[in-house]
Amino acid sequence: MGTIRKGILGGFSGTVGTVVGANWRGMDVIRSRPKSSGSNPTPAQLMQREKFALAIKFQNSLRSMQSRLYGENAGVKSRVNLAASYLLREVVAEVNGQAVLVMEKVIVTKGTVTGFQNIAVTSAADQTLNFTWDDNSSQMMAKATDIFCTAVFEEESAEFAIHEGPEQRDAGAAAAVLPELWAGKTVHVYAFFQNAEQDAACNSVYLGTVVVQ
Repeated sequence: MGTIRKGILGGFSGTVGTVVGANWRGMDVIRSRPKSSGSNPTPAQLMQREKFALAIKFQNSLRSMQSRLYGENAGVKSRVNLAASYLLREVVAEVNGQAVLVMEKVIVTKGTVTGFQNIAVTSAADQTLNFTWDDNSSQMMAKATDIFCTAVFEEESAEFAIHEGPEQRDAGAAAAVLPELWAGKTVHVYAFFQNAEQDAACNSVYLGTVVVQ
């Protein structure tokens, strides 16, 4: 049964006949009630569902960060929505009948802050990754106070370890300590700068894979 709010001219929630009412992003909307299908899903439909589930699982630990640092809201699409759309369009692929992630295409953050110059990463003892880069604070849209960040993905656990500062652009070096359980694992490494206000970033860069010591 549907519930009418604000009188007969107001929005409603629930189902009335073949119409479904809801409130979405502060707007009252209605849509037709979906028809149930007795047919089994096609292989293409099953693959699309698998791709969608993989993308959502991958993005889960990035959502809070991407809500601040992935481009700009576009109309009704939030930053997280934009990141998810890119994942489904460019990153999730079908290989030998399975949904997989093309890791080098992943963009963790997106924005107009100036990126890195000559960044490199090496693995060190005690699950530590060491990063070095050239201080390019003098370049346009770059500031010495920009915060160094990294997002490291471990496939078996399907989790990210995210490091945000306190190192700044002008330091030229940083270290990130990963979980002990990741020792011996191969991880995918992404790095980016965000501004001191933590509301804008550069396009993240993929630094390849590293074996954690």
